[in-house]
Amino acid sequence: MPLYHNDDQAMLKDSVAPFVAEQAPVLHLRKLRDEADATGFSRDLWAQFTEMGLPGMLVPEEHGGLGMGHMEAGIVLEEIGRNLTPSPFLATSVGAVAALAKAGGTQAGRWLPAIASGEAIIALAIDEGAKHRPDRIATSATRAGNGFRLDGKKSFVLHGHVADMSIVAAKTDGGITLFAVPKDAKGVTADPRRLVDSSLASHVTLDGVEVDADAVIGEVDAGGEILDALLAATRTGAAAEMVGVGQGAMDMTVNYLKERKQFGKLIGEFQGLQHRAAHLYGEMEVARATVMKAQELLDQGSEGAKLMVSVAKAKAGRAANLAVREGVQMHGGIGMTDEYDIGLYMKRDRALAEFMGDVHYHIDQVARMNGY
Repeated sequence: MPLYHNDDQAMLKDSVAPFVAEQAPVLHLRKLRDEADATGFSRDLWAQFTEMGLPGMLVPEEHGGLGMGHMEAGIVLEEIGRNLTPSPFLATSVGAVAALAKAGGTQAGRWLPAIASGEAIIALAIDEGAKHRPDRIATSATRAGNGFRLDGKKSFVLHGHVADMSIVAAKTDGGITLFAVPKDAKGVTADPRRLVDSSLASHVTLDGVEVDADAVIGEVDAGGEILDALLAATRTGAAAEMVGVGQGAMDMTVNYLKERKQFGKLIGEFQGLQHRAAHLYGEMEVARATVMKAQELLDQGSEGAKLMVSVAKAKAGRAANLAVREGVQMHGGIGMTDEYDIGLYMKRDRALAEFMGDVHYHIDQVARMNGY
C-alpha cells in the first residue's frame, strides 16, 4: 500500500477537516480552559462526533461500528491535533477499541456497541509512575470469591474522573490481566489534575475494588497480547495527533513569515528563516510517512508493526517538538504570550510527548528490537 491516502480516505479527510476546524478550533480549547471546564472535553461536540460515526470508526461492524482501520482513525486524530481539539477519541475510540476487539468475549459485546453509539467514555489505566513503563505494573489482582480484588494506584489516566469504564492492567499469579472496571465500582477514587495543555488526567486509586470474573478482558494471566494491541494502537494514534500538532504549528508559523515585516521586508524573505522553514517541512513529511507506515502495518496485522510504531512515536515526537519550538522562536516576543495560539501548540506537544512513552523511551525500544 502506498504511503498516501486512497480516494475513500481522501474523502474522509475532506469531510473531517472542515468539520473539526469549524466546530472545534483552538478557540474551543480556550473556552473550555478559561471556563475551568471540569469534564475535559465538550459533551455536545462528542455528540456531533457521534452523528458522523467517528467514535465507532475502529469498532467492527458486527458491534455497530464502521470497521475502518488505523489509517482512517489517524486522519481524524491529525485534525484533532491540528486544531488542539479536546476529545476522548484517542483513549476511547482507538486504545480501548483495540483492546476490546482483540479480546472479544463478554466485555467486547458490552462496551464496543456503547462506544460506537457515543454512549461510553473509556479510560486507560496503565501507567503507575511519572514515566510510561508498562513493564512495571505493580497493581495487584487477587482471587476473591467468584472474582478478583484490585489494589494499586494508576497515574496519568486521561478522562479517568468521567469515564464510564476504565481498562485496568494488573498483575495476577501468572502474568498480566486486563479488567473492565465500571465507574461506580466501590473503592475506586479519581483525583483529576490539570495538565500543561489544560486537559485533565487523574491519579486513580484502587482500594480493595471487587469485580466479578466476567470483568476480565480476554483471559486471566494472558493480558499481555491485549495490552500490546492497546499500546500499539494508542501510540500510533498519539503519533498521528502529534503530526497534526506539528502541522498546525508549522502552518501558523509559515503564515506569519509571509505577513510580518522587519526592516522594510517580509521576514519570510530572509534566507536564514527560509532554510529553517524548509528543514521543518522536510522533518514533518518524514514524520507523517513513518506514522502512515505504522498505521498500514497495524491494519495488515504485520509482525513488523511493533517496531514501526515506536519509530513513528519517536519521529513524530521530535518533528512536532521542532515545529513548536521553531514556531515560538520565529514569532519572536509575541510567541511567548498567551494571546497567540502558538504557545498552546507547544503545551499540547509537551503533554502528548509523554503520553504512552516519550522520544527517549521509544528510541530505546527501537534499539532493543534491533538487537542493540
